[in-house]
Amino acid sequence: MIALHDADPIAFQLGPVQVHWYGLMYLLGFAVALWLGTRRVRQGRLPGVSTEAFGDLLFYGMLGVILGGRIGYILFYVFGDFLQDPLMLFRIKEGGMSFHGGLLGVLLAIWIWSRKHRTHFMDTVDFVAPLVPPGLGFGRIGNYINGELWGKLTRADWGVIFPTAPELSGKPLPLIRQEYAQGALNAFARHPSQLYQALLEGLAMFVVLWFYSRKPRPRYAVAGLFALLYGVFRFAVEFVRLPDSQLGYLAFGWLTMGQLLSVPLILFGIALLWLSRRSPTLQPQLA
Repeated sequence: MIALHDADPIAFQLGPVQVHWYGLMYLLGFAVALWLGTRRVRQGRLPGVSTEAFGDLLFYGMLGVILGGRIGYILFYVFGDFLQDPLMLFRIKEGGMSFHGGLLGVLLAIWIWSRKHRTHFMDTVDFVAPLVPPGLGFGRIGNYINGELWGKLTRADWGVIFPTAPELSGKPLPLIRQEYAQGALNAFARHPSQLYQALLEGLAMFVVLWFYSRKPRPRYAVAGLFALLYGVFRFAVEFVRLPDSQLGYLAFGWLTMGQLLSVPLILFGIALLWLSRRSPTLQPQLA
């Protein structure tokens, strides 16, 4: 049955402060990563690292996600606008985060942390990789609640009508609800691409990576599988997700910036898996 997106992006309000579901999704993602990562640290899956040191790693990663995600969005998607208005970098409330930028930010944070704790960079990346998908999934659910990043029009029964879509922009919500109840808006149903990504990049990737990494794997293997899976899943979903309006399609009438940025990830993932064939395996060491 075609659904109407009628969610309030604001979870609750404390005086003048509005707490958005999207921000809560970020916090939930980090909380799950902390819980899962602490379990594995206690199992000795990152030898020589204490739970306190892992807490520092998570804090570094949080900064990497936020700063890298914002800067990446500016560079990859709205660089022209940034040149005309550099202060937009700091107007986070207007939205705009990039996974690929966030990934680069996290890798930089891991590199800094690994040097400080004298841990092999790729051993840390392999450790962190299975902890990331829950946050990706929660983030996409946050996108859905916000009514943003929706997909193309569809006739599928699971399509969703988004009041924020351009064809309904400016129409009062009570009128949209009335027309939806009459079935007059079914032609405007769209793919809930945010939920597709939550299932693939969140749930599916977590299940595969968590169970794959339950026993020690050669260096590069877990990180390689992460990069390959995310690249493939993101590339596929982009076929039913609308491109960013300021960019449109980059080539062939279908290639999006998300797909273009995912190709290096796919190739990088394959390269890491190839390198893992002759790489050492880090064995757990209980403190």
